[in-house]
Amino acid sequence: MTTYRTIDGGMVDEICKAHYGREDFAIVVYEANPGLAAMGPVLPKGLVITLPVVQQDPVRTPKRLWG
Repeated sequence: MTTYRTIDGGMVDEICKAHYGREDFAIVVYEANPGLAAMGPVLPKGLVITLPVVQQDPVRTPKRLWG
């Protein structure tokens, strides 16, 4: 588990992209930080959030949406 102090204008998906290499781990960060989603999409400067350790899928399988 890592902590991260936000910068002015920081967003969870940007933080996930920089830390994990993927934006789709935002849900994991929100789950690890209750109340974070209520702060809105742009986080205030200086907020300390937890970035949990996650096991990344080595292969992502595409999903068929139509047909």
